[in-house]
Amino acid sequence: MEMSFIFVLNSIGLGIGLAMDAFSVSIVNGMNEPCMRRGKVVQIAGCYAFFQWAMPMTGWFCVHFIAQQFEAFRPFIPWIALILLLLIGGNMLREGIGRLRENEPAACEDNALTWPVLILQGVATSIDALSVGFTIAKYGPLSAFTASLIIAVVTFFICFAGLHFGRKFGEKIADKSTILGGLILIAIGLEIFITG
Repeated sequence: MEMSFIFVLNSIGLGIGLAMDAFSVSIVNGMNEPCMRRGKVVQIAGCYAFFQWAMPMTGWFCVHFIAQQFEAFRPFIPWIALILLLLIGGNMLREGIGRLRENEPAACEDNALTWPVLILQGVATSIDALSVGFTIAKYGPLSAFTASLIIAVVTFFICFAGLHFGRKFGEKIADKSTILGGLILIAIGLEIFITG
């Protein structure tokens, strides 16, 4: 497929649509860690961007090389996202409620979000992008790569903004941010599951 203005516009639109779950989780992470350093903000946004690039490319690859097996896997995508976000959100709820019970102020720890949790979040918020492999199936390899790269760049900037917004908001509600964040993650998991 020829890379035209419409191609770029479509890819940006896909990026915006796909980044909304990652944007919401970015806000939660920012609220949960209002003292987050700029380097960590870049790492988190970069992690989400990577998965938003990798998932459409994986979907494209599956459509072209293992289509029948991928089609059989597709119904499990909402379940996987739901389970991962319920686990992460439930853990945040438990921590937040425990802090409130002990009257412990929200910690401003640099390591509040670990790499394993971040990777789980990246997978959970981008797993629906596997289906974009069907949308871009008509593209050649270079066009599919470029479209996925545009999606990743859009995701990076949206998540970067979400993290900054969450940090500012988290400073105002620091004692309840972990509970609110857990509830938001659970809500995102349910939304992905319900909409399929």
